[in-house]
Amino acid sequence: MDYAQLVRQIEALAEAERWYVPLLANASAALYDALPDLNWAGFYLVRDGALVLGPFQGKVACIHIRAGRGVCGTALAEDRTVRVPDVHAFPGHIACDSASRSEIVVPLRAGGGVAAVLDLDSPLPDRFDARDQAGLEDVVRALERSIRFD
Repeated sequence: MDYAQLVRQIEALAEAERWYVPLLANASAALYDALPDLNWAGFYLVRDGALVLGPFQGKVACIHIRAGRGVCGTALAEDRTVRVPDVHAFPGHIACDSASRSEIVVPLRAGGGVAAVLDLDSPLPDRFDARDQAGLEDVVRALERSIRFD
């Protein structure tokens, strides 16, 4: 996967619109289209210290996730990327889609803290490696440089 190309695509999308709704909607579509073996790609937004469903591609998803709960809530609470090779072995995993086997969640920071998380799920075990993590963190940094949450 050419993550540098994805970063350039995100930067180009941000030139057209920096407001979070269309930018995250197009970013989730770009990721879902570019990365093989995904069954969900999208964002959860921080509201009142918890996560609420944002723009995404894939099946219907969980709407609310408490901080510290599941992979997304852990990434929020610990403000770090969480890469899980087998979601069924992750304590407290939230099974929004029973077909998901692996997951990666990357915090997106704005305004001095985590404002959202990028969440990718795959039906394959161990789908995400260190290269994916670094590339997705680059994509999120590109979003952080240009996104507006007002």
